[in-house]
Amino acid sequence: MRDFLETLHEEAAKDPEQRARELSKRELPKRFYKEATYAETDGGYVIHLDGRPVKTPGKAGLCLPNERLAAAVSAEWAAQEKEINPATMPLTRITNSALDAVSVRAEEVLDDIVSFAGNDALCYRADDPQSLVDTQRALWDPVVDWAGGLLGGRFVLIEGVIHAAQPDDLLASYKDRLAGETALRLAALHTITSLTGSALLALGLREGKVDADAAWTAAHVEEDHNIERWGEDAEAAQTRAYKRTEFDAAVLILQTA
Repeated sequence: MRDFLETLHEEAAKDPEQRARELSKRELPKRFYKEATYAETDGGYVIHLDGRPVKTPGKAGLCLPNERLAAAVSAEWAAQEKEINPATMPLTRITNSALDAVSVRAEEVLDDIVSFAGNDALCYRADDPQSLVDTQRALWDPVVDWAGGLLGGRFVLIEGVIHAAQPDDLLASYKDRLAGETALRLAALHTITSLTGSALLALGLREGKVDADAAWTAAHVEEDHNIERWGEDAEAAQTRAYKRTEFDAAVLILQTA
């Protein structure tokens, strides 16, 4: 079991698309337990496999802050069939990462999220075709304007891909806004930011400004525009579905932890 849990931890650090490709080629470990459950303990809820507590790679108990998340993580383990597929266990991976890595490197993780805000996807705009320009404005402007108002400044919008720096005080305000987050919630925010390319969408989800579907749609404006014009590639659709599962797991943590 230890080797497999170490594998889960390693997977949490990888890009979801890379992880999906690698897992599709890997020989998966056999299921070694009959029952997955959870139990309340000091500080939260722990996951049990055949009555034995699951440990993270760092040997911490796989502990969730509330029963809803514990039930969801337990369900990931219970849903495994003859083989155990890490690709179907995003909550377990995010939690392992939070307990073993984010908890001791919170400042680095927070700085990485802030760096996304400094290069946020929602601030980089197309100049054509007009239909894409209009869609970006309709879906992105409300989030960008709201975030600027919340943080006491205004984000710079850029046409094309040439970098333009965002105001330092705006980024400092963003960082202050997330100060004090738990390791689990910070891990979820980092996952959302990485998947969407937008720290502003992650902030919007955190603050209840946007819901999961709206954030996901906003993050895929250009991709959806290209699909509408050229059709959808089957492999790309599979990867996108995998990323959505990862995204939904992170949103669940953010909404309940």
